[in-house]
Amino acid sequence: MLEGDKCKSCNTQSCLMKCQFIDISKEDAKVEIMKMVNGENSRILSECVTCFACQEYCELNARPFDRIVELQEKYNSLNVDPTLLERIIKQFAPHDEVRIKEIDPNKPVFSKCTFRNQSKNEMQGQLFDNLQYLSGTDFYCNLMYHHIARDSIIKERAPIIIDNIKKHGVKELICWHDECYGFFASYCPRNNIEVPFKPIHLFEYLYNYLKEHETEIKKLKIKIAYQRNCSNRFIPETDKWIDKICELIGVERVARKYDRENALCCAGAFLMLGKKKLTRETQTKNINDMLEYGAEACVYNCPMCKESLGSKVQRNGLKNYLLSDLCRLALGETLDYIK
Repeated sequence: MLEGDKCKSCNTQSCLMKCQFIDISKEDAKVEIMKMVNGENSRILSECVTCFACQEYCELNARPFDRIVELQEKYNSLNVDPTLLERIIKQFAPHDEVRIKEIDPNKPVFSKCTFRNQSKNEMQGQLFDNLQYLSGTDFYCNLMYHHIARDSIIKERAPIIIDNIKKHGVKELICWHDECYGFFASYCPRNNIEVPFKPIHLFEYLYNYLKEHETEIKKLKIKIAYQRNCSNRFIPETDKWIDKICELIGVERVARKYDRENALCCAGAFLMLGKKKLTRETQTKNINDMLEYGAEACVYNCPMCKESLGSKVQRNGLKNYLLSDLCRLALGETLDYIK
């Protein structure tokens, strides 16, 4: 929840003043923030595009997005199509009973989340073939419901998901997606939900693997634009692994405008909010920025970002990779699925 005392003492209103999608004066920002502190309706609730950036922009760690999404649900501010809403909520629901898979609890477990089919090509090769894994909706973090203002669904399912993982005796869980890692490492702690195992970010795992096989690495010598996804706003400390991996495999992460704290999200979630024009504008601005700073490829962690931007990136002459793809290339693998 938004920590009101911190907001009352704030002199910068950075959470809103840095927002790349809401145009507001500093004076009005203070007024709207205090409305939300008091649980009142605010123009911010309907104008918010759920990019999560305000959570990182806040200099006082007052967790503004947590409050925004809570009030968006209360006031139905995003006006998501009810049929779409019902379908998405049902689509990713965990089952009443989970089948227990035999695993070695003394070894890390790889969470494929719900991407086991969508990303099956990317989850192959020496980085992944020898990992034991869990996958499916029974282990899905559900953070995507932030995009449709249904935080209550996440809170309702969190104990079920965690218990499903706990039943397998997992001690360390390697997370394929920022949302999964952000759920276990940030969302649960700030909502006082116990996580009885250690989440490991995919990039930390990749870096450690590469270091162990450093003599096998062939430097790639390409320039990339990194597409930071919205979920990473909850866990900005993980960004360091991208730089460490890039240095190790001989990749230059171009210092473009829309990266790091100033990143633009892929805008894929905007379509659920009926914001087609803003989607096109945001994606065009983002891709033009990649081109202006000399990137040869766009690199992602999130498969959904890749799906949202991929065809447009390709039409502009850039290649699309997950960061794990680059790691596999540097280790000498041939990736036939890359276009």
